Amino acid sequence: MLGLGVLAQTAGGVVANAPAFLIPTLHDAQGMSLARAGLIAAAPTVGFLVSLFAWGLVVDRIGERRVLAIGLGGAAIASAAAAALSTSFPALGVFLFLGGVAASSANAASGRVVVGWFPPDRRGFAMGVRQMALPLGVAVAALTVPNLAADHGIRPALTVPAVICAVAALACLVFVIDPPRPSRTAASSQGLLDNPYRNQSVLWRIHSVSAVLVVPQYLVWTFVPVWLITDRHWSAASAGILITATQLLGAVGRIGAGIWSDRVGSRMGPLRTVAVAAALSMAALAVTDWLDSPISVALMVVASVITVADNGLAFTAVAEIAGPYWSGRTLGAQNTGQYLVAAFVPPVFGAVIGTLGFPAAFALAAALPLAAAPLVPADPPPPSA
Repeated sequence: MLGLGVLAQTAGGVVANAPAFLIPTLHDAQGMSLARAGLIAAAPTVGFLVSLFAWGLVVDRIGERRVLAIGLGGAAIASAAAAALSTSFPALGVFLFLGGVAASSANAASGRVVVGWFPPDRRGFAMGVRQMALPLGVAVAALTVPNLAADHGIRPALTVPAVICAVAALACLVFVIDPPRPSRTAASSQGLLDNPYRNQSVLWRIHSVSAVLVVPQYLVWTFVPVWLITDRHWSAASAGILITATQLLGAVGRIGAGIWSDRVGSRMGPLRTVAVAAALSMAALAVTDWLDSPISVALMVVASVITVADNGLAFTAVAEIAGPYWSGRTLGAQNTGQYLVAAFVPPVFGAVIGTLGFPAAFALAAALPLAAAPLVPADPPPPSA
């Protein structure tokens, strides 16, 4: 179940992030402004944004297996249509948006599969493994999409998410088993049907912190390819290899953060530490890039690893607090806030970079996690299941 959850989330990650690796081709080969290319890159993110909570509601009602199969199958179809109609700017944007709508099904459903099959003392590790799927998705996109787009055009590049989603949809349909949960009668007697947002602010604070922490993460994912190629003068192939390695390191970092949270019996303490570390790493990247130091590339790798380490911690905490009858909706709300903020990152920071340069953008991204750290709540009482 853990492997299938990783596969499903990786497929969704490829759909969400592949368009960002089209930016160099759209900008250099087709003369598109960075702000307009950023809109294309943001299209699947907007699709995720408008559909995450709805998918969470659906998975609470009909279960994980059916949601994964339906959603990822739809993402495969939408990605194939985007590839076929890639010469039309409006059609490309529409089908990338629809691909994001469909692929977002994997977020809550795969998270519930993992949470449902692992006990609390191993859940941080398991969710860290599952959360590594997003950087793996970025890594797959980085390794394939820039080279295909540069050498053969946008259409072949967009076949990558179509094929991966088709494979993941079939695997989930055949092999996923929905995790057990108590009957509604038993759940009612245990308070598991109660609204977890009522009379407490813990979930709201976790959602808010996670939304802020997503900014440096998406800035790095979206614009580092352009930064390496245009400012650091790397080839597209070399940049893709470095980003792939960086994302794999980020995946390992998420697992490490999950193990750390299991060992110390806390999700929020490590989350607060990661927020401070993200601020420091982005600030160091801004300074060294402003000084045109070659060390900036190494610091980019460090920042890329740190800025993704918080996701699994927050995601696990949200699912634990909500319980089996609300976790779909709360995980949907968690990701909705993140994608709402992430949708603005490509166009806004594209404009910042175009006007003030990369160091200013990195510095702005460093200030946000520093502000978020004091908002991290204390850990709630340990979950009973």
